[in-house]
Parts: sequence; structure tokens; C-alpha cells
Amino acid sequence: MAGPLRPSTSAVRGALYLVPATLDFGVADSSPLVDVLPARTLQVAAQLSHWICENAKSTRAFLKRVHELYPLAVTLQEQDIVELPHAVHKKGDHSGNFDARSLLHQALQGHNIGLISEAGMPAVADPGSSVVHAAHTLGLTVVPLVGPVSLLLALAASGLNGQNFAFVGYLPQDPAQRSQRIRELETLALKTGQTQIFIETPYRNAAMLESLLQSLKPTTRLAISSGLTLPDAHVRSDSVSTWRQHPTRLDKHLPAVFAIGA
Repeated sequence: MAGPLRPSTSAVRGALYLVPATLDFGVADSSPLVDVLPARTLQVAAQLSHWICENAKSTRAFLKRVHELYPLAVTLQEQDIVELPHAVHKKGDHSGNFDARSLLHQALQGHNIGLISEAGMPAVADPGSSVVHAAHTLGLTVVPLVGPVSLLLALAASGLNGQNFAFVGYLPQDPAQRSQRIRELETLALKTGQTQIFIETPYRNAAMLESLLQSLKPTTRLAISSGLTLPDAHVRSDSVSTWRQHPTRLDKHLPAVFAIGA
């Protein structure tokens, strides 16, 4: 067993722990926690009783899975779980328009707090950066824990440039605007060598792939990673011309990460 949580820089202040979640949110077939998250991360999660989250229901479901491996410090009913405002996790909180300091009052009273999103690392392609920013403003210790980050897993598996890359979030839903954005990203990738990474809501995966194959040049390389860390994970990286000759059908239920490059 791991020792107690890291002491804070002040005797009366807690720390903010960034707790990664599994990548199987909303997916029927999940992987065992021990296959995805290290013991230290699970032990820390079990010891926490104060949470800031994207979704309270999914947080309780995650803690229930943790409890099957490590006893929780308090029961699920006793967990202090606070959700980020809906507007924040819907539109993102990187703009600095949301002041999250009020969510960290328990840390100022000496309690360690966990920050968790529905899948993956909080504050990376997920809400939470405002909470981390507020923690630094308040002088709290911020501790990122080890766990899956889909963007980096996809990049590593793509064979594209891992020394120079950018995550650009979601592309426009409008087909014409999406195609224009794809061509802009392709121009940047081919000109600079910078890999361009983006995501889409799973049920729009097929539409995204169709737009990519219609908009990209034949020699551009396209990599798609879906269901990462899950039993049916799949990674493919090919030239667009090869994708067109041998198309792949994307599961509308599995999250996917798209990347284009030279």
C-alpha cells in the first residue's frame, strides 16, 4: 500500500489531486481498472473524500469501481462531490471567464481535493483548467496523477511527428466549414511538419472520416485511434489514398482521436 497523501505546503491547506479516469465512459465493454490505472492513482482516489468533477454520477460510478479494489475513506453517500457549472464543461473553461476559487474552499480548510472528468486526464481535452488555475492562485499544491491520456496514446501510435504537434479540439459541425478547417490544418501540417490532432463526438465519427477523405490530399497521412485502452481498441495510420482504397468503418459508440501529418 502507498503511504499517506503528499503533505501540502501549509499545515492548514489541502492539495489538489488531478485524478485520471478510464477512457471507457459511455462504452459497454470496459477494461479492468488495474489494466489502465496504476495502484498509486487508485489508492489516492480511495483516500479522497472531496471532489470537483464534470459529472457527479460518473464520479460515483468510478469510485464504486475503485472501492472494489481499495476501501474508500468514506462511503459513496458521504463523498463531497461538486460539479463544475454546466456552461463550463459544455463550452470549456480555458478562456479564464470562470473563477473557480470558490470551489476550493475545502482545500483552504485542510482537505485534499480530487479533480476528475468523465474520461482521461482532467484539464487535458476536458474541463478543469480553471480549477487548476485557481489552485495555483491560492497557493495550493497541485499533484497530477498517472493515467491514460488519449491524445498522447494516439500520437504515439500514429507514426506522425511526436516532436511537434498541436491539439485543436473539435472541428466545425457544418460540413462546408469542417472541410475548410481540415484543409487549413492540412496546409499547416504539411508546411511545418506539425501533427494536427483533433477529436469528435463518437456518433459523428463516420461523418468526420468522410470529410477527411474528401478534403485531404492523397499523399497526406491520416491516423485514427479508437477505443484506446479498451478490448476492441484499433489504430490505423495510412496515406489518404490508401484509406480511400481500403476504407475503415468507425464505431459510432467508440471515442476516436484523429491526426493528420506528413
